Amino acid sequence: MTRAQIRLLAVACSAVAVVIAAMASLNTALPDIAVDTGATQSQLTWIVDGYTLALAALLLPAGALGDRLGRRGVMIVGLIVFAAASLLPLVADAPLWIIGSRAVAGVGAALVMPSTLSLITAGFAEAHRARVIGIWAGVAGSGAVLGMILSGLVLEYASWRVIFGGSAAIAILLVVLSFTIASSRSTQPLPFDYGGGILVVLAVGLFVLGVMEGPHRGWTDVVTLGSMIAGLAAAAGFVLVELRSKAPLLDVRLFRQRAFGVGAAGLSFQYLAGFGLFFLIVQYLQLVLGYSPLRASLALTPIFLVVMGLSLAVPALLTRVGIRILLSAGLALIGVALILMGLLDADSTYVEVAFALSIAGVGVGICTAPATHAIVTNTPEDQLGVASAVNDATREIGAAIGVAITGSVLAAAYGHGIDPVAPMIPEPARSAVQDSLAAAIQVAEQAGPQGEQLAELAQNAFLDGLQQASWAVAAILLVGAVISAFWAPRRS
Repeated sequence: MTRAQIRLLAVACSAVAVVIAAMASLNTALPDIAVDTGATQSQLTWIVDGYTLALAALLLPAGALGDRLGRRGVMIVGLIVFAAASLLPLVADAPLWIIGSRAVAGVGAALVMPSTLSLITAGFAEAHRARVIGIWAGVAGSGAVLGMILSGLVLEYASWRVIFGGSAAIAILLVVLSFTIASSRSTQPLPFDYGGGILVVLAVGLFVLGVMEGPHRGWTDVVTLGSMIAGLAAAAGFVLVELRSKAPLLDVRLFRQRAFGVGAAGLSFQYLAGFGLFFLIVQYLQLVLGYSPLRASLALTPIFLVVMGLSLAVPALLTRVGIRILLSAGLALIGVALILMGLLDADSTYVEVAFALSIAGVGVGICTAPATHAIVTNTPEDQLGVASAVNDATREIGAAIGVAITGSVLAAAYGHGIDPVAPMIPEPARSAVQDSLAAAIQVAEQAGPQGEQLAELAQNAFLDGLQQASWAVAAILLVGAVISAFWAPRRS
């Protein structure tokens, strides 16, 4: 590996780490943001979801732009947009301004993510691609955990605004360093598919919007159902347009290749489980075990270390074992980890938590790189940006679905467990207790001796929801493992 290639790999991996860390880093800061800005629960949700929605919707068009205009240039523009948007919350106090800045940062992130993977894929010979893709996949797979750990450290000693300032500073540094790496683009650039671009933005954006709104509005709500149905209709239109186009944004026939299709599905399963797991475990650590935000973030270290370690070893295994075994075994291990999570209770120790997280880390570590490798190596060189965007979009869609499933199951089970005692709680405390365990604990702390019983009941209701949500996602992952065992080819 030459110095230029090392520099390319370092810049690309750093860039993807920054934009993925930004997805999860604010979760631990939301209580502080609410206090300082007066944001409602709905606004807090959109401070997180606005970024994810913009990112997911624009990935495919952004990847195609990189193929046509140059991947380094598109990445630099994305980093500049991301940095500028991250600076706004340093001076803005209004929640709507913060939501808007996060959405714009998501636009920048959409330009960055596919460019990073396509740059390193084009910048290395085929003999070395499995290794560098594995490193990139390890960074991408553990970026969310890294973001939560760093944000926990920041919040222990400084304001939540430092998280935004730090993200902007790193992005600006990466803009400068990006001028030291080589660019690449399609050798036969085709006209941009505007029709396909509009349809895929609508398809992904509307579907993800519906999935995000489901846990809050209800799955039968007009906005939820309407968004999801409209998104699926736009997706069907996108497929029809792409099949007839002479220069499609995405050649949907690529999904006929078993390796490409199973790689995309595998990543969706992984991120569905991963973000569902984070959603549950952080609340468990803070609300049941009583961890501080910093301690809860540091408690996730096992999964980060295991994923990063395996990202270096798995590429060598891929050539010997093949994608079928690695992908199906990885998904099965993540499923086992979720089953173990469902067994946690108020008396569980951190050793039990770390054991479950480590198993999840092994599962993610052995199947992320093979799935990514299957996508990018089964796509023509001229469409690496689009292939990278497919890789990224499947992750974002899976993550949104994972949080929606776990959030809905947890909310339903918690509500079922707390409803029998709700009539005995006076308003306005009643609605707060019914809303979440965090609110119930706050009410219990102010209720004197009777508060202990309320806190225990609410905690038990939460643990019931944790178990049901964990096992529901575990079942999905185990089904995914079986499908992969039969569908995936032996080699990618």
